[in-house]
Parts: sequence; structure tokens; C-alpha cells
Amino acid sequence: MGEFKFRTQICVPAGKNMIDYGSRILMLGSCFTTEIGKILQDYRFNVLVNPFGVLYNPCSIASSVKRMLECTPFTAGDVIQTNPTDASSPARYASFHHHSSFSRPTPEEFMENANNALSLASDFLQNADTVIITLGTAWVYRNIQTGNVVSNCHKRLAKEFSRNLLEVVQCRETLLEIADSLPDKNIIFTVSPIRHLKDTLHGNQISKATLLLAIEQVLEKRENCTYFPSYEIMMDDLRDYRFYAEDMLHPSPLAVKYIFEKFREANISPVAFKQMESNMRLTKAENHIQKQIL
Repeated sequence: MGEFKFRTQICVPAGKNMIDYGSRILMLGSCFTTEIGKILQDYRFNVLVNPFGVLYNPCSIASSVKRMLECTPFTAGDVIQTNPTDASSPARYASFHHHSSFSRPTPEEFMENANNALSLASDFLQNADTVIITLGTAWVYRNIQTGNVVSNCHKRLAKEFSRNLLEVVQCRETLLEIADSLPDKNIIFTVSPIRHLKDTLHGNQISKATLLLAIEQVLEKRENCTYFPSYEIMMDDLRDYRFYAEDMLHPSPLAVKYIFEKFREANISPVAFKQMESNMRLTKAENHIQKQIL
């Protein structure tokens, strides 16, 4: 009898430019970026993760890259009040360019924090050699008053926004803009395996398909871009609810570790493996000491 196979294992081709401890890595995108970025930080790679907070759609990521390259400061005109209809909560301030984690009690505090993060990110990007972009959705919200895609609606009134699905060509052109603005960077695109149930399951699949088609067309046109199949690993290799968190939407910690291991095999130089093991031991020891102090 032949060998039985009970799962679909995905063979990930090696990346064009391998990451090592001399690399400077900027990571942008959905909360899956934060998960993988945290692991890279624990291994003590030189990595900066989401300097604008979590971003989900291609337009917001492209806008953030443009802002970092130009280092245009945020001003009072960018500031909005978050959740303005909730009288029971104290006022908070942010901008449509940022995730809600950037909100602060006053406009001045928000601008100071946002501009400090921007300055750091702009300097980091100039010398970065690798940019990892995780796309979460092709659905976008536009501020009706300005017509601009927002990174976060900040719980403002629904009537302030319109919602629409980007077309493949729109996604492709936006990703090409990113690639062309970073010609000297190794850009790794991936699609988040997190399912966006608010889009409905069908809408989520349409969204992910749009992103995948757009990325594929970019890869055909730009040699500095590669693709890592986070979405496919989750959907086809880890095809079981035991690999999901309790919400049945996010990958479990075990799934994240498995996907990272596939990323390590494909995109990190074997020369770095021994140092990674040593660094992780140091990180775990420091975390253990910190817990004892607390």
C-alpha cells in the first residue's frame, strides 16, 4: 500500500534575499503582522512593527509608506475625536491615519506621540533593507467629507463613511506604488489568515481573492517583491479548528508559531539559526525574571 497523507503540506520556496542579523526589517499591516513581528523581536532581529498601529487595507498601508518617506508631520488638522457619541467615556483623540491604539486624552498628546513615531519610522525606513507587508482586507471605508480611505473609523458615526470593495486593478496599482517608492527594498507581501467575519464569510473570501490576485500581478511586474503564503498555510495546511483561537477567526498561538517556522525556513538565512536559539533563551530568561519582579 502507498503512503497515506492526511494533510496538505505547503512547500514554500526560498525568498530572493534572506534575512539575517544584519537586516533592518520594517513590518506593516494587519494584526497578524504584530504576531509575527513580536516573534522576530523576541529573536532580537532589528525590526520595527506598525509605527501607525495595525493597518488592514492596501490604501492605508500605501499612505503610511508615503508619509514615512516624506516625513510630513501630523498637525492639528489631522486630529479627530474618537467615539464622540459616547458621553460616558472621556474624550480621546487620534487621526484617520492611525489605529485606535494611538488615541490619547488630548490632541497635543496625540500629535506628540504620532510625530515621534513617524520620525522614528522615517529614519528606520531609510536604512531598512526588508519591508514585510501583511494585507488583511480589500474592503475600505472612505470618509465622505474628504473622499479619503481611513485606516480606522474610530467608532465615529456610520453616516460619515462609505464602504466599498477595492477592485483588483485598484489593489494592484496601489501595491505597485509601494514597490516603486521602495525600489531598493526587499518587499515581502503576505495575506493575513485572519478571517474578517464582519465582511461575511463570502465577503471575506472575495476580499482575500482580490488581494491574492493583485499581489500575483505585482510579482509579475516587480523583481523586488516576493510572496509568503500565510493565508494558504492556514487554510490548506492547518485546516482544523484546533488551530484557531476561541473566536474561531484568529490563528491560535500554535498556528502562529507554525506559520513563523515556515517563514523562517523560506526567508531567514540558516547562518542566523544558531544566534536565534541563543537570543530566544535570553528573551525567555528576561521575561521570567520580569514576571517574578511583578
